[in-house]
Amino acid sequence: MATTSDIKNGLVIEFNHDLFSVVEFQHVKPGKGPAFVRTKLKSLNTGKVIDNTFSAGHKIQTARVERHKYQFLYKDDLGYNFMHSETYEQFPIEERLIENPQFLKDGEICEVLIHTEKDQIIGCELPQHVQLKITYTEPGIKGDTATNATKRAELETDATIQVPLFINQDEIIKVDTKSGSYVERVK
Repeated sequence: MATTSDIKNGLVIEFNHDLFSVVEFQHVKPGKGPAFVRTKLKSLNTGKVIDNTFSAGHKIQTARVERHKYQFLYKDDLGYNFMHSETYEQFPIEERLIENPQFLKDGEICEVLIHTEKDQIIGCELPQHVQLKITYTEPGIKGDTATNATKRAELETDATIQVPLFINQDEIIKVDTKSGSYVERVK
């Protein structure tokens, strides 16, 4: 058992018969009344984000979750297949457990979350940024850098994002996997 003083980003807790990961938290000590902790919790089963407030000193049940690095191999009808880089053990993960799978490319190293008490995979997180090649976009025109206008671009993983007008086909760009947005061009 832990208390609200142990809350930090990424902590996995058992709450309302579900596993939740702490996305944000804020300790609040108002001038009048008792202190409390405001949290944003993301369900690891449904992906739904909820707001919850705990009173200071409230007991919370933490879940034992281990994070392991696995390499993405390929996708088939069983799901997304990953391999442990040390034991070479391979297993599929369902698409619903992967955060933004449209940015996953072959050979990418991801963190797989495993609930150790039940020996069950509860999630898969991509790196913060990935480098992807643009397979199709309208050609850029000299002088298109003056405005913040964007255009559609299809990536090698079949995902579509908005990029600045000066980006051309066959260029490699860095994409933020959390927001699905263009970050920068890779030289």
